[in-house]
Amino acid sequence: RAQEPLSSVRRRALLRKASSLPPTTAHILSALLESRVSLPQYPPTALDYKRYLKEHNERQFFLELVKDISNDLDLTSLSYKILIFVCLMVDADRGSLFLVEGTSAGKKTLVSKFFDVHAGTPLLPCGSTEDSNEVQVPWGKGIIGYVAEHGETVNIPDAYKDRRFNDEIDKLTGYKTKSLLCMPIRNSDGEIIGVAQAINKTPGGAPFSDDDEKVMQMYLPFCGIAISNAQLFAASRKEYDRSRALLEVVNDLFEEQTDLEKIVKKIMHRAQTLLQCERCSVLLLEDIESPVVKFTKSFELLSPKCSADTDNSCKDSMEKSSSYSDWLINNSIAELVASTGLPVNITDAYQDPRFDADADQISGFHIRSVLCVPIWNSTHQIIGVAQVLNRLDGKSFDDADQRLFEAFVIFCGLGINNTIMYDQVKKSWAKQSVALDVLSYHATCSKAEVDKFKAANIPLVSELGIDDIHFDDFSLDVDAMITAALRMFMELGMVQKFKIDYETLCRWLLTVRKNYRMVLYHNWRHAFNVCQLMFAMLTTAGFQEILTEIEILALIVGCLCHDLDHRGTNNAFQAKSGSALAQLYGTSATLEHHHFNHAVMILQSEGHNIFANLSSKDYSDLMQLLKQSILATDLTLYFERRTEFFELVSKGGYDWNITNHREIFRSMLMTACDLGAVTKPWEISRQATELVTSEFFEQGDRERSELKLTPSAIFDRNRKHELPRLQLEWIDGICMPLYECLVKLNVKLKPMLDSVAVNRGKWEELHQKRLPSQAASLSSFSSSFAMSLKDI
Repeated sequence: RAQEPLSSVRRRALLRKASSLPPTTAHILSALLESRVSLPQYPPTALDYKRYLKEHNERQFFLELVKDISNDLDLTSLSYKILIFVCLMVDADRGSLFLVEGTSAGKKTLVSKFFDVHAGTPLLPCGSTEDSNEVQVPWGKGIIGYVAEHGETVNIPDAYKDRRFNDEIDKLTGYKTKSLLCMPIRNSDGEIIGVAQAINKTPGGAPFSDDDEKVMQMYLPFCGIAISNAQLFAASRKEYDRSRALLEVVNDLFEEQTDLEKIVKKIMHRAQTLLQCERCSVLLLEDIESPVVKFTKSFELLSPKCSADTDNSCKDSMEKSSSYSDWLINNSIAELVASTGLPVNITDAYQDPRFDADADQISGFHIRSVLCVPIWNSTHQIIGVAQVLNRLDGKSFDDADQRLFEAFVIFCGLGINNTIMYDQVKKSWAKQSVALDVLSYHATCSKAEVDKFKAANIPLVSELGIDDIHFDDFSLDVDAMITAALRMFMELGMVQKFKIDYETLCRWLLTVRKNYRMVLYHNWRHAFNVCQLMFAMLTTAGFQEILTEIEILALIVGCLCHDLDHRGTNNAFQAKSGSALAQLYGTSATLEHHHFNHAVMILQSEGHNIFANLSSKDYSDLMQLLKQSILATDLTLYFERRTEFFELVSKGGYDWNITNHREIFRSMLMTACDLGAVTKPWEISRQATELVTSEFFEQGDRERSELKLTPSAIFDRNRKHELPRLQLEWIDGICMPLYECLVKLNVKLKPMLDSVAVNRGKWEELHQKRLPSQAASLSSFSSSFAMSLKDI
């Protein structure tokens, strides 16, 4: 055997990696057939010198072996030295060394990076520091497990006569195991920390003698001390690295405190680096004050190592990221941690009742172990949870991992909380900016103005003509519109019914008028015209019999306030320019939320609360209805709800007793009045169209000059010749279907639909006159208009 090439010896050694393992592990040993490359670690003369000492000076030989291991703090090289020296000491042909992992209270295993190594090998196997080369033996299983559990020395003269021996490896390798000597390694406290095994005493596999046992018993205590020192050194290095990583986390948090997504991604990246896990997730609570646990934001990061190692499985899970995010939001373990404030460490997910086994199918990601801890803010409130899944080495998260993660999350909580606070400060700044802008532009009306209208005689409805659906939008001056608005309130009986103070009503109307800016179209006149059409529809079509008085009041007030403080630019412009309004209200119905909040601000100003005499319930209901009415003027909401409205009307399924049906109807009324200029006689309708188009063109000019963007067709004054076609598209796509449906609901509104049809015919005539010159650009126009509608 001594004449065999080293590669052959190494191959046979690798094939024997489980000679003392339980029989159930034999089927995995084919993995041990892999080739290995070896790097020089110890000079050959070192072993030769020790063999010489063994033959000539046993005392010096023993001291040399002890000295060689006493100063080695690298657990890998130390383990290999011990293995080789044990074989040399008892003349064993091969040897193995197993170390205990796990706590006394938890599950213990025996792990070896060096199994069945030939005694004459003077080299440290390449890759021996990688966890993929580890061999694990369950506690109490096989000869090695027995020795570790019972702390007894096992000396077997003939391995084939011991029932614990597994001969399958001998059959695979052709190597015959004869004698075995297996002995526990203890630390200074007498605790078993490892097991050393010698195989086949040379020459010829003779039994190991009592002297061999005594020599090993003398040497292994020194090995125990050396292993303990190396383990302590490794633990201290690990703690040093983790402490340094925590300091790096603190540095990251101070570098980035303005963007929540960026800071959470940094946190997850650090967590993966610290804990070496396959996946990391952070979930933030929607409301930290609410007793109901509900996550509103989820972030997750997949380890690049996982992606590289598991190929298709991890790629599939990345493709299912939306499903995984859904699973995160509804994660029962995360909810448990958020509700109790206690960490959860699941070592085997499928054996834990708290784990939902369906989660793997939902997420497309196989979960083995879970560590989930709460995230606290500076006031010791839970703001979310952090969760890591599956250690990369296949082991479960231990107590050290949990302690580290909890310490790590303390800093993360401070960072996330600071970022959230920064966002709140940013919103407060935006709110202040908007408020200062509003205050600098607007002011309440004077007492003289209030007294003037309070003492004025208010003309009758018939004198003003405000009950006519075809009312001339440009017939009244600014003061006459105030008196007409007062008449509408009186005619609908709202002053009497809700006990509205008349002076307060005058002051409120004048202040509302003053809070409309001098823009071309979305000004006080537009607000009054929308209100007038609502009044005419209510009185003409008899909707007063369907709607409650509270609903009517909300609609009238909503019409007058629906464009308060309009800046002559739309929601899309607010988002593109990143205005203070967009920062304050977001990009969904930005202006409509601002209009409502501005209306509330006026109502809350001293001497302006026209709802002061309402009961608490009526006031609450009215404010909710008012908000719905103003938000309904957002065309995005109109598109979302009109299909349901059209279907209910066409199928005759409208039920005025259903709250949702009433809400949809009120929303459609608000839109019909807001777009009401298209229902007026041609000259009035065309004049309104020119005003709104001019306002759109001014926005387009700002987009081109300030934002360096090319405006869409409806905002581009360079394409004003396309106005007839724009109006045809507008009428056919938005207006006509709405008024047709309203007529189906109430035939008394047919004059409005007839006017829309007449106006469409006029625009069609204008379009036909320009058609020859537009033929070349016709194919691109429809798509441009469709994009324009999204900007309105």
